[in-house]
Amino acid sequence: MNKFLFVAAENDALDKCKAGGMGDVVRDVPREIASRGDRVHVVVPSYSRLHQNGILLSTLKFELRGTTYFAELYEVTPKKEFENLTHYVIHHPEIEAGEIGHIYHDDPEEPFYTDFLKFTIFCAAVAEAMKKNAFGELDIVHMHDWHSSLLLFLKEYVPAYKSLQQYRYIYSIHNLAIQGIRPFENNYASMQNWFPDIEFDKGRLMDYRYNDCINLMAVGIRLSDAVQTVSPSYKEDILQPSAPPEFIGGEGLENDLRKANDEGRLFGILNGSNYANIRAAEKGLLYRNTVSALFKWLQEEDKKYKSDFLAHTGEKVMEYVKGNRPKFIASSVARLTEQKFYFVKRSPGAFVAILKKLEEIDGVFMLLGTGAPDYEETFRELSYHHKNFIFTNGQSEDLIDSIYLESDLYFMPSLFEPCGISQMLAMRNGNPCLVHNTGGLKDTVKHLETGFSFDGDTYDDKIRSMVDTFGLAIDIYRNDKPQWKTIQKKAKAMRFTWQKSVDKYYKHLYHMHT
Repeated sequence: MNKFLFVAAENDALDKCKAGGMGDVVRDVPREIASRGDRVHVVVPSYSRLHQNGILLSTLKFELRGTTYFAELYEVTPKKEFENLTHYVIHHPEIEAGEIGHIYHDDPEEPFYTDFLKFTIFCAAVAEAMKKNAFGELDIVHMHDWHSSLLLFLKEYVPAYKSLQQYRYIYSIHNLAIQGIRPFENNYASMQNWFPDIEFDKGRLMDYRYNDCINLMAVGIRLSDAVQTVSPSYKEDILQPSAPPEFIGGEGLENDLRKANDEGRLFGILNGSNYANIRAAEKGLLYRNTVSALFKWLQEEDKKYKSDFLAHTGEKVMEYVKGNRPKFIASSVARLTEQKFYFVKRSPGAFVAILKKLEEIDGVFMLLGTGAPDYEETFRELSYHHKNFIFTNGQSEDLIDSIYLESDLYFMPSLFEPCGISQMLAMRNGNPCLVHNTGGLKDTVKHLETGFSFDGDTYDDKIRSMVDTFGLAIDIYRNDKPQWKTIQKKAKAMRFTWQKSVDKYYKHLYHMHT
């Protein structure tokens, strides 16, 4: 029996511990590993809430900032229990919930300031727990994004944690754009402040662009035994330098990634999706669930600033509740960020052209999401001006399930996409997707076979292609029902299983044969 420890910032096996796709991966991969008879432990921060009702296993004592810190390790109950799988959280008062998914902080003045503090404490506590054998015997430590990579620094440079060098360390990249860059010195959230007595090699840790800073994404790539990106095409993309907005590649880390690739340490393995144990939505509740979510949000204090807009959306949706239903629904569910909607933010006219094409077939566009304030504002403005654009500016699991179930076409125009899970969920429901031909979207959606994809050499080419491809999809839906049904059927038949993905994990990352 092999023994694994997963270390991450998110874990959707726990209630309210997810902000993005990483939470799905950290939920699903341990379940698949455990089903093979291996033992898995998963640890995330408590964010001052997830430890409540947990079982205190250990008080962890460690040194940071020349001071003694005490943190607590709790075993917690997941949403679903699985054999060979145990979930834990680390509690410390300074590991607070942020505003993004009640997990991450958004520090506009000093990026990563608050998150660096809390994930430093988290990683030090995990290292201490490993040293104390609080998780029992281990073979493999699987870390996710920059929030967990400080473990590599601790086992490499901190004498107290030399015993951690006996394990194999795997590093998964979920979002290369977010790198956890902080100063080496002269800042409260700096390496010097947190590790005043530790000697380390700045050259192995530094950011190439900001030589006076550590880059924690780079640390994960440089110091781990194997590095994984979450799709094969994204792996190829990030070996090339970025040339935004036409191409998003290695984000300044392409040299590190090429070196890892040359050393046989870099692998592109596609994420999977669930095809069993899924939340089953009931058909016909889309508009009712929308109104229900809107009423709930209207009562929340932190939504007061957009209560007028929520009421405006409710008024639109009531038309459909009454029975005057649209004949076609295009949809998107995503965080409203540059990665997901740069094309719409920069070229709102292209989105208006898409809405006009929908008008021709009595269609609507439904978007659900929250995110960057300027992106939210762009979509609110578009909603005020276009009757067939329904923007539900909030988060609701029931409504998300209804959107995936009842849409006709799923729209995912990501500027770049390491893997993407939304397209897999839409296809699972038999919804063709219209995607930008990049990263994991290229690996999962085939133009005119299982969906539609757009591309172009220049930004203008891409925008033109996006609108034209949307027009092509509408034309096929309206005038070639047999082809539309074939695309639907092929989309629904696609299987991106975790079993296939984890087979590759065992072979390439874990060096074990299934």
